[in-house]
Amino acid sequence: MAEIAELIQMTNTHFCLDCGVCTGSCPVARVFSDFSPRQIIEKCLYGIEDLSDENIWNCLTCAQCSVRCPANINFPEFIRLMRDEAYSKGYSGTLTHNGMLHTIWSLQTKGITQNRTFWIGDGKTSEKGDVFYFVGCRPYFDVIFRDINAGSIENCKNILKILNASGIEPVVSNDERCCGHDALWNGDEETFKKLAEINIEIIKASGAKKVVFNCPEGYLTFRDFYPRYFGDLGFEPVHIIDFLTEKIADGALELSEFPEVVTYHDPCRLGRLSGIFDPPRELIKSIPGIELREMPRSRENSVCCGTSGWINCSNCSKEIQVQRLSEASATGASTLVTACPKCQIHFRCAKSAFDLDIEIVDLYDLISEHLK
Repeated sequence: MAEIAELIQMTNTHFCLDCGVCTGSCPVARVFSDFSPRQIIEKCLYGIEDLSDENIWNCLTCAQCSVRCPANINFPEFIRLMRDEAYSKGYSGTLTHNGMLHTIWSLQTKGITQNRTFWIGDGKTSEKGDVFYFVGCRPYFDVIFRDINAGSIENCKNILKILNASGIEPVVSNDERCCGHDALWNGDEETFKKLAEINIEIIKASGAKKVVFNCPEGYLTFRDFYPRYFGDLGFEPVHIIDFLTEKIADGALELSEFPEVVTYHDPCRLGRLSGIFDPPRELIKSIPGIELREMPRSRENSVCCGTSGWINCSNCSKEIQVQRLSEASATGASTLVTACPKCQIHFRCAKSAFDLDIEIVDLYDLISEHLK
């Protein structure tokens, strides 16, 4: 097909060596034998792949294949572009949660009135200023995933608490929209662009020079994709982990003792796709008394939480999640720390369904809890 042939040229997928490292590295292929990145590429190169292939949507776009590929093929980007073409032809993945999240981000492209700052309470914020805190989808997650105690808005309160403790009163906007990450990776480029345009306009109107994120997906989307579509943004996307590491190193923030053994899960968008591996570990180790034990598969070799973009969550996803939580338990840690709201949601879902004996904690909740 002409569309796929063009994508092959755009992404240099024709450099494929047919070595199979991608499939051997893929967490989906390990639990679902019908899925193979290598086969998708080979079928594309031979002109026999079709945009109706449901395996286009089974990919987690976690980049575990890409970091090991000897030909440096960016398979997640190839899949993303294939989804653009497939979506334009009327194909899509299987929507999770009855498409509720997809409906929410679609509604946010309209002139709606939101109540996404209800959680602020006595936290200190500004109408305009140099720092904008991009909250992301937590206000919606708080409602949707309340039954499994995941996606809690308490995380936003804790981020604001940390920023206030550092002397920052950020802009927090009631008009902010979803960053568009999921629409972008679901092939819905038009919705992504509409959401992005609204966000850029809101942030520029606030006068912010820096936009702080704690969601890896929001950070990656603003850092890599917004400039690709809209050029210079006029502000700098900053991940809070870099900000926190600097503040703790300077002694601006002090932490109390926490004598527990924990392990850390690298989110795909924060680790492999943003290259942030050491800062979260440094943050954890900065808590007095804590012991960090690494899982065998960590850093670049960390395993995805099992599903992405609110599509194609299946028994394969659950198997990946249960294996990962079992790996965490095997370290002897009582707590799995992660730094992504979706990782927390997916792992808590698996923990709830299978009654697994390990706590799952957000990194910034942990830091906030132990602020002196």
